[in-house]
Amino acid sequence: EVQFVESGGGLVQAGGSLRLSCAASGFTFDDYAIGWFRQAPGKEREGVSCISSSDGSTYYADSVKGRFSISSDNAKNTVYLQMISLKPEDTAVYYCAAVRPMGDSLEGDWRVDYWGQGTQVTVSS
Repeated sequence: EVQFVESGGGLVQAGGSLRLSCAASGFTFDDYAIGWFRQAPGKEREGVSCISSSDGSTYYADSVKGRFSISSDNAKNTVYLQMISLKPEDTAVYYCAAVRPMGDSLEGDWRVDYWGQGTQVTVSS
């Protein structure tokens, strides 16, 4: 059974920091990239960041570059998303997912095979 245990969400003031964790099980971790997505009320879900389990390559959406950092502990099948300088517009439910890039890198489209349950991040102004 595929399972994601997401943690680290919460309420923080603008300018603050949070670290999200995503512990995965039930599939071959090294066969996938792990992505973080977010969905704000009334908006579409968007890809925020992604890391390849095989080579460690990463992707960041322009809106989070320089503020978010993704890392992976393959021994624990766990991916982290360190978020600093948080803004109210970062408020959303954050989901991790097992993804496969559709192209040669993480810069293109992804196919999501498995989703986590989501964790709420709220940034107050």
